[in-house]
Amino acid sequence: MSEVLTLSGLTRAPQVLGPAVTLPGGPARLVLPGVESSDWGLKAELNLGYFAHCTAEGVIEALREAGLRGRGGAGFPAHIKWQAVAQAHGDTVVVANGHEGEPASAKDRWLITRRPHLVLDGLLLAARVTGATRAIVYVSQPDSVAAARRAIEDVALAGLVPAGVSLEFFETRGGYVAGEETSVCRAINGGPALPLAKPPRPFESGVDGKPTLVTNVETLAHAAWIMRYGPAAFRCAGTEDSPGTTLFTLTGACPDGGVFEAPLGTTVGELFEAAGGVPGGITALLMGGWFGGVLRGGLDGLSCSHAEIEAVGSGLGCAAITAIGPDEDMLSLAADLSGWFEQESSRQCGVCKNGTKAIHDALHKVVDGDADPEHGENLARWGTTLRGRGACAFLDGAATLARSVAPEIAAESGEPQMDGETR
Repeated sequence: MSEVLTLSGLTRAPQVLGPAVTLPGGPARLVLPGVESSDWGLKAELNLGYFAHCTAEGVIEALREAGLRGRGGAGFPAHIKWQAVAQAHGDTVVVANGHEGEPASAKDRWLITRRPHLVLDGLLLAARVTGATRAIVYVSQPDSVAAARRAIEDVALAGLVPAGVSLEFFETRGGYVAGEETSVCRAINGGPALPLAKPPRPFESGVDGKPTLVTNVETLAHAAWIMRYGPAAFRCAGTEDSPGTTLFTLTGACPDGGVFEAPLGTTVGELFEAAGGVPGGITALLMGGWFGGVLRGGLDGLSCSHAEIEAVGSGLGCAAITAIGPDEDMLSLAADLSGWFEQESSRQCGVCKNGTKAIHDALHKVVDGDADPEHGENLARWGTTLRGRGACAFLDGAATLARSVAPEIAAESGEPQMDGETR
């Protein structure tokens, strides 16, 4: 696997992607033998039976039976999202979101650069289902842009684009919030890639003012797989509430981090064993990228399903997991992470601009030796009161971080913990 880059104590996903890995004994659905070869392309996908479902009939029901949940972060049931746009009146638009602004994740970039045609099969399925006249691949990394452009040309030359559908790519810039669904629509419409207040939501009015389905590229790849192999086969892996496989990005205190395909419900210990283990053992995790706060305690047996991760106060998100070893100073890491939140805020909303700065300032005061118990009390309070504020969910990540480290600050200062502060 590729060497990962570390900045200010935080481990980012690989900048140069090595081969993805399937866990021993696990099903290989996206990470197939041969996909790392430059010879893999549209012909290989056609030989596997993709691009064969050429109608809208049965697609939404198949997604419902499969239990496919979005792979971009929220984990929302895919069939509901698709149906909302399909039921709209008039022209619609579908967008494959491959921006991947989450620093700890590399799985979307891997997928677009290795199996872009599979993503396009899912995108064209979505276009048929919703009656879209535009199908757009939204990407930012240069290698992703090049791969998307080539794959679109391949599919168009092969005559696989439905009549009346314009298959396009859109190259974006910007940081984390550029991948938020209203940012996606705003950028494609010619504006900055920054969030808009809701309502309206994109399924009501998005690109060109039309109902728009914005969905993650991995979600689309799984949708294509479901239409090829069926909902029952999809459910042969994973758990009841989280069926199927997913692409995990593993980083942190492991020697062989990178992208791994594994069934949802695989334990943290099993995942990091495949990544070479964590010397000294896992003492904490950053779950779901940098947005799930800090999880501490015995974590090897934690099941990576939506229900199990939510039960411990975090979220699976985009399935990016950072392992923290015993040599890491948790509060210093949290302070560094709060600096990233302050930097990445789009500063459109006063509550986000001021909230991320307040969290950053409080954590740095603690790290610098200020033992005032007010800092822990403020972080615990902000962890609750700041959630759900602003135009997008970005501030929620900073609030979750604040709430998750408040007990540790209270323990170090000798203050009693308030109810709801533990994880």
